[in-house]
Amino acid sequence: MIRDTNRWEWNAMLLEHAKILFAVRASGEIAGRKKFQKMIYIAKKLNFPFQEKFDFHFFGPYSEELSLRIEELVNMGFLVERAEKIGGYVQYRYSITGSGEEFLKMFPLEEDFPFLKPCFLDMNEKSGRFLELVSTVLYFESLPKFAVTEKIHSLKSKQGYTEEEIDQAYEYIARLKELYKADDDSREKIRM
Repeated sequence: MIRDTNRWEWNAMLLEHAKILFAVRASGEIAGRKKFQKMIYIAKKLNFPFQEKFDFHFFGPYSEELSLRIEELVNMGFLVERAEKIGGYVQYRYSITGSGEEFLKMFPLEEDFPFLKPCFLDMNEKSGRFLELVSTVLYFESLPKFAVTEKIHSLKSKQGYTEEEIDQAYEYIARLKELYKADDDSREKIRM
């Protein structure tokens, strides 16, 4: 009995790692830690079953759990993390390895989530700055738009988001929800 419980917990943990790998594979490559965080958060808000807990930090929603999972995937050799110097800072690029591809064969995520790949490709075309805005809007989505706008102007004043950019973020969220929102049946399948 104890062995079965441990095996189930182990499989559940591996599934969470597989979901992150699948997101990277679906994207091709993700440029930037911040962008990676925002893409997973946005997908979670679209009801894709990412389990990581997010809190609000300097650059919007952030998950320590996600950072740890990414680090574990790199350490296991399933993800490549390449640092490249851009101007005065370092940007990290993430891509899946051959070992990561082999690991993913154990999890039929593509069959269960046909919309995950196009959703991640769509988000990956956007800038990290824009996804930061989109994820911030989603974080405060229970508030009326004027209150979200005020929060953005106060919490993100250094970013200098315009009213037009905020409107574009709302339009993008509506489009994502229309095209890619995961349904309840898909969420249940992936949890099994």
